[in-house]
Amino acid sequence: MSMFCFQCQETSKGTGCTIKGVCGKNEDVAKLQDLLIYTLKGISQIVVKAGMDVNSIPGANFQLANSLFMTITNANFDGDAIEAQIHRTIAIRDGLQQTVQLSELHDAATFQVSDRNSMLEKAASIGVLSTLDEDIRSLREMNIYGLKGMAAYTLHAFNLGKENPEIYAFMYQLLADTLDDKLSVDDWVQLTQRTGEVGVKAMALLDEANTSRYGKPEITQVNLGVRDNPAILISGHDLTDLEQLLEQTQGTGVDVYTHSEMLPGHYYPAFKKYENFVGNYGNAWWMQIKEFETFHGPILFTTNCIVPPRSEEIRQRIFTTNSAGYPGCRHIEADAQGHKDFSEIIAMAKTLPAPEAIEQGSLIGGFAHDQVVALADNIIAAVQTGAIRKFFVMAGCDGRLHSREYYTEFAKALPRDTVILTAGCAKYRYNKLPLGEIDGIPRVLDAGQCNDSYSLVVIALKLKEIFGLEDINQLPIAFNIAWYEQKAVIVLLALLSLGIKNIHLGPSLPGFLSPNVGKVLVEKFGISSIGTVEDDLELFLEEA
Repeated sequence: MSMFCFQCQETSKGTGCTIKGVCGKNEDVAKLQDLLIYTLKGISQIVVKAGMDVNSIPGANFQLANSLFMTITNANFDGDAIEAQIHRTIAIRDGLQQTVQLSELHDAATFQVSDRNSMLEKAASIGVLSTLDEDIRSLREMNIYGLKGMAAYTLHAFNLGKENPEIYAFMYQLLADTLDDKLSVDDWVQLTQRTGEVGVKAMALLDEANTSRYGKPEITQVNLGVRDNPAILISGHDLTDLEQLLEQTQGTGVDVYTHSEMLPGHYYPAFKKYENFVGNYGNAWWMQIKEFETFHGPILFTTNCIVPPRSEEIRQRIFTTNSAGYPGCRHIEADAQGHKDFSEIIAMAKTLPAPEAIEQGSLIGGFAHDQVVALADNIIAAVQTGAIRKFFVMAGCDGRLHSREYYTEFAKALPRDTVILTAGCAKYRYNKLPLGEIDGIPRVLDAGQCNDSYSLVVIALKLKEIFGLEDINQLPIAFNIAWYEQKAVIVLLALLSLGIKNIHLGPSLPGFLSPNVGKVLVEKFGISSIGTVEDDLELFLEEA
């Protein structure tokens, strides 16, 4: 077996990619990512055994989160960049070890490699399958994938000057725990609960970082058409990159459009002052193959969701930054103050045609928790009068599989006295459908990015308080979640840690769940996979 990866929903045959990733990463990149995670485990053991104060090792904290983010699905395909990161993290590991006296360290804390060949040779022996017990492997990997999602949110908050030492300390502890073969299945189930709890803290941290810098999201109509100006398309999730790009494009004659998960940037008050911030172009991440052809201008990837481009012409128009990377694409680094120079992207945009229109009209969003709480009286009245029978949380990720048409058909089939609460790119399956309103309340309430699933939790907890309920599961809310990658994993674990039960997860259950671990999730939390639209609707509405 040349590689093994089963961290995303589209993993081959639902069990694991063994030749090349469905995402597009090759065997060498997969192995290098495995080795990078292994190196982080070694750093973590040193930090934990030495009882280091995470506040004293800021450089290690940043590279911990950065490395985890680099291995998220569709984030970084650049073998050279990952190789350099392995060297960087080994240097951090060895530097930390020199400051303390420790014995009985794991191989992850001591191994050495010199070049790409030695890295690949080492990676062959330390990958996912090196944990022989299937259930322990399942739980270890599920927690690591949760950490990857947690790291993404933590890094976005870091870029805005917000940190929580408790999150770093937990990351180190959990990664160190993966080296402990004495931990049982029961131990790992308890750790999974803790991962979800810290995941909530990470999402709350990012929510605070975004809103304190850019204001609280507000109800916004977002343009879907185009103007006759050269333009830049910004994709991913990082709002600091959006801010810097808008600042640097002012007065240049170059427009800026959001793509996929960057759509919610339009909801923040701080960005509305930029006249060249035109609208959103396209749909979910996987449709970029066609949509980038008609956009014509350069594309800036601030995070994951890269699909390997089919043509060299498109590759030459793609730029990456932060933890993202793709071979042959130019990467933009920040200086010591976090500033990035986007002049090369702006100069390229000026030489290229304006984007072709692929849509017209607009869509509405900005229903984060503060905005929905402001509408609480209207929502409560609609529930009490029966105008709203039930809310459906349909957050998460979109993907390429035909089976995801389920979510479009499910939204279409929902009775007109129901409302969809959404966040993440899963919304592109239904956010442009003419689903109408209920007493002035749109039937699709978009809270924002995948990390803004936190807003949906805050909304649910607020409704629980208002209605005087003891259990969040007594609310007229059903959870029908789509997942694709590891940020959705931490969202799921966060929901479970808050006691939310009977979540439907699709379009398929994770390949990293062993039968026994899957059984635990079913019995303890009521997790189930989606069925047919008709059967699921009947089940959900029976519970109303």
